[in-house]
Amino acid sequence: MADTAAKLLGAPEIALRWHQPSALAKLSVKGLAGHLAGQVFFIPAVLAEAVPFEPAISIHEYYARVSWIGSDLDTPFNQGIRSGGEEEAADGPAELAARVAGCVEELRGTLPTAPHRLVRRPSWGPWSITLDDFITSRILEIVVHSDDLAFSVGMPTPEFSAQAVETVVDVLSRIALRRHGATNILRALSRTERAPASISAL
Repeated sequence: MADTAAKLLGAPEIALRWHQPSALAKLSVKGLAGHLAGQVFFIPAVLAEAVPFEPAISIHEYYARVSWIGSDLDTPFNQGIRSGGEEEAADGPAELAARVAGCVEELRGTLPTAPHRLVRRPSWGPWSITLDDFITSRILEIVVHSDDLAFSVGMPTPEFSAQAVETVVDVLSRIALRRHGATNILRALSRTERAPASISAL
């Protein structure tokens, strides 16, 4: 999963279009690459932190509580995402790809033996989630933003395992159900003639 993102980040097409706009509004290819890389870097970061004392919620409740879904592009949170991606990628595409590849190798050794525990990021509310759910949330980010990045530079979307894609689709469909309601989701999946214009989860 993460190694697929590392290979994408090391593609020459990324370096060639590094300073051009990405497929996402107000975000350059550089910034998007940095944001994608950050999803991998988050994993060892949370493993290095103390186990939180805040109560645990499910991943679906987590996505129901976050304020960034559907938020305006100019909110402080989204501005921070863009600036954070740019900063993460400040040393260029080759260095970023190498860091991600190194992080992936580190995770191959540490993640399989990591204890079952809770994790939490400072930007969240007063809750935590399990490490497994946090990994699921990073899988979602990696799959979605790998598609964003590949499309931005005219590359095919990387192929991910069926298990990874099914996991992401499950989470996204639950978010979409909350945002758009059961009828719109059912019609979008079963009745083209009555489907809404969008059932985007994010």
